[in-house]
Amino acid sequence: MNMKKIPGHAELEIRKLVNDLNYHCYRYYVLDSPVISDEEYDRLYRRLKELEERYDFILPDSPTRRVGAPPLEKFAKVEHSEPMLSLDNAFSHEEIREFDRRIKRFLKSGDRVVYTVEPKYDGLAIELAYRNGMLYRASTRGDGYVGEDVTLNIRTIKALPLKIEGVEIPEEIDIRGEVYMDIAEFEALNREREGKGEPAFANPRNAAAGSVRQLDSSVTAARKLHLACYGIGAMKGIEFRSQWEFIEWLKNARFPVPVIVRLARGIEEAIDVVKEIEETRRNFPFETDGAVIKVNDFAMQRKLGAKTREPRWAIAYKFAAHRGITRIREIAASVGRTGVITPVAFLEPVSIGGVTVSRSTLHNWDEIKRKDIRAGDTVVVERAGDVIPHIIAVIKEKRTGREKPFPPPGRCPVCGSLVEREDGGVAYRCIGLNCPAQVQERIRHYASRAAMDIEGLGVKNVELLYSRGLIRHFVDIYRLKKDDLLKLPRFAEKSAQNLIDAIEKSKQAVLSRFIYSLGILHVGEYTAKLLAGNFRDIEDLYHVKREDILRIKQMGEKTADSVVRFFNDPGNLATLRTLKSLGLRITNPDFEGEGAKQRPLEGLTFVITGTLPEPRTAVERFIEDNGGRAAGSVSRSTDYLVLGDSPGSKLRKARELGIKIISHEDLMKMAGRRGSP
Repeated sequence: MNMKKIPGHAELEIRKLVNDLNYHCYRYYVLDSPVISDEEYDRLYRRLKELEERYDFILPDSPTRRVGAPPLEKFAKVEHSEPMLSLDNAFSHEEIREFDRRIKRFLKSGDRVVYTVEPKYDGLAIELAYRNGMLYRASTRGDGYVGEDVTLNIRTIKALPLKIEGVEIPEEIDIRGEVYMDIAEFEALNREREGKGEPAFANPRNAAAGSVRQLDSSVTAARKLHLACYGIGAMKGIEFRSQWEFIEWLKNARFPVPVIVRLARGIEEAIDVVKEIEETRRNFPFETDGAVIKVNDFAMQRKLGAKTREPRWAIAYKFAAHRGITRIREIAASVGRTGVITPVAFLEPVSIGGVTVSRSTLHNWDEIKRKDIRAGDTVVVERAGDVIPHIIAVIKEKRTGREKPFPPPGRCPVCGSLVEREDGGVAYRCIGLNCPAQVQERIRHYASRAAMDIEGLGVKNVELLYSRGLIRHFVDIYRLKKDDLLKLPRFAEKSAQNLIDAIEKSKQAVLSRFIYSLGILHVGEYTAKLLAGNFRDIEDLYHVKREDILRIKQMGEKTADSVVRFFNDPGNLATLRTLKSLGLRITNPDFEGEGAKQRPLEGLTFVITGTLPEPRTAVERFIEDNGGRAAGSVSRSTDYLVLGDSPGSKLRKARELGIKIISHEDLMKMAGRRGSP
């Protein structure tokens, strides 16, 4: 907001117009119940814009700030204060009842559990961070830990409050929801794109995700996106006892919430609501692929906690999937980075639920045998959860006798090495140490964005470098020379230097990303973070014992066995030592185990009052990075009040309680620093 002097009457009119227009946006986009005509809204909007331009005075929550901003070069990364977990799935009512039984077993209680039930929106998960009532930042879910900053784009959604009003306003609150596009608006967008010769979006979810991830927010502003808010992350200065109470708070604060939210006393009532949503979903203007059931009581949610990737207190019931009938043109075998060979069916293209499906995984050869799937068969294909296509049945009456079975491979289809079947498992695995498919997949995985993030080592360049014998293992990445690259097609002076610079940059690695980059079986990003949180250095994992891994909460036996095998293999340890000798330096900011370095503000609680030399959020981050806790209000548990200019009532309360009062500079000295955080 510009601080230029403005006549009092003009400021009052601007504030009233902003308030009125935001209210009418809420009536139109959230309640679908406008009380003024479009023409009247446009007149008020033009008047507001005229006043803002005349006096160079724009409020942070002005509707004129929703039209977009200059294009970005790329999205900044945002670390979520609390992980955005995914949901476990149920595909039958009996599985919902089993979910209820699991909760009761965990809580050791036979009492009836109260749930909330709502539609599962098929869109893009988003987190909205508010600070003192103002929208501070919006970010995508990403990997659950780190997303992308899409604030400029999300601000363009007219149903989104830029300012929290009409309710108790917390100091901080992270609100979670789904950005989606209505089916009619999706179809209109595709007609417009096709008219311009642009490719159509596959479905409304892809259209919404693509719109939110535009670098030019004016493009997002031109798309008709909607929002439904249903979840909560970190918060400060406010408490909710239940999901129902939180939803009511959202409604009163003018946030759009799911079209149906019901309170269900017991699992059978919850199933009745699921049936209601399934029966009425055809009347929804948007796509929904299921219903979400949550334990209502927040204290109970905290007690239940989470598994590896999902909370124990919620489940998504998936509606019957879309189906189509088509023919298998051929079946082929695909080799992944761990050597597992997967059969894949290539289909005659068929439209299922608005998506063209042309291939389907067959999972494994036990599945092929059980369903008697053959090349040339006519099959029923299903998009489970409206997402993953798979073959559910063969229409054997359509067989002509020319269909061909697809037996398990005796040798790898890529390198010709022998294939072995895992003991007690269903997977066939290539045992070739130098299988090109595995090697290239491992190299690509090592260099991928979520791992070592080596820009320029994508599919084509890895294939090129491998074919020329320059890399046979990801270790070889660090032996590449600029002169090697300049001899290759597609590489000029600048592109060669860019790749060398990216490789050099990757040598400063974070342990969790490095562990993930190694491609250890069953170790994804989340498990890699768990390991980094419990082992200070990569060397601490060398020759690790099974019981040491199983002590980690949320670590399963299969994953533990895989980690132990990897870090007890002499060849793997030799590779890790070679990487270090080539200049790899690994830090571990995630370590939380015993022996973690004591941070200077560890265990201390600070409250800030008044204006400091740095933004309050930066000071709070500084406190927390140094082990302290930044609280929003003074209490007997407060250790220090950080005093700035023009302090508020917190100073008086701190004096009454005898809380020690320090300056911004004192805080810096306590943490062993001088100057700003």
